[in-house]
Amino acid sequence: MAGLELSFGFMLKRRSSTYARVSRQYADALTAQPAAAGGPPSVLLLGNSLLLDGVNEPRLHQLTSGTVRIYPIFLEGTGYHDWVYGLRRLFRRGARPQFVVIGLEVNTSLENSVREEYGPMLLFDAGDVLDAASDLKMDRTETSNLLLAHYSAFWSTRAIFRRRILRSMVPGFEGLFPVIRRAQSVPQGAELDTLAVPRLRNLRDLCEANGATLLLLIPPTPSSEGAVRGMASAARKAGIQSLVPVDPATLPERCYQADAIHLNPEGAAIFTPALANDLSRAVGTMWGFGSSGGP
Repeated sequence: MAGLELSFGFMLKRRSSTYARVSRQYADALTAQPAAAGGPPSVLLLGNSLLLDGVNEPRLHQLTSGTVRIYPIFLEGTGYHDWVYGLRRLFRRGARPQFVVIGLEVNTSLENSVREEYGPMLLFDAGDVLDAASDLKMDRTETSNLLLAHYSAFWSTRAIFRRRILRSMVPGFEGLFPVIRRAQSVPQGAELDTLAVPRLRNLRDLCEANGATLLLLIPPTPSSEGAVRGMASAARKAGIQSLVPVDPATLPERCYQADAIHLNPEGAAIFTPALANDLSRAVGTMWGFGSSGGP
């Protein structure tokens, strides 16, 4: 068992692009501090694969270099609970961004789960794991799994390595399990507000208690116009400014990957400058100097 754990830890650090990327981004985010006089304000940008695929990170930094200093952390499969406890740990460890921007659409903002792979290991402390398990009303087995995922490289990544082994051994493995898009019942109106507003307020209060202003970023997904409007409305009721850089109705199908959910490079080329513009304008307005400069 010790040999298995050591082997997985070695492979994780040497072979996993996700581990390397998130570890680097996390270390950078811990250095986020209030801007010096005349400097651009610091912005912590959090999100899942919708932002990982939809944002051209070097281009975003280039477009916002004079207005904000962005510290992104993008981890696939994350949602509301991942970032509540992830933010708590970031703040405890000394991150002090002036703005926190979280990319959440309806489904990820309402999920009652955390991502077991990578998340507990890279985003949580052991206390956060127990708090998340209590908040989600996990049983003892689920709580134990989450704790093991925090401490053990093998337990945290076993499913990922299994998929990699199957892809290498079975020709056309991914094609054996085509993406099946099911019609999901998306809460609307009062139902959405009842579910989303308390969660957004919780995030807002957490950020304000640590000297940061929260903004909600709503990324586009196909046929999500109604959901985007609902989330923007919920954000207003929670006292949070929302960013909707691109109206989903304006994006043609060719801007999405084959899964019809994530943006492809063509879609990212549209979304990235729109995000840079909206983010610079929103932060600049709150900062009190339009789209450039600092206090």
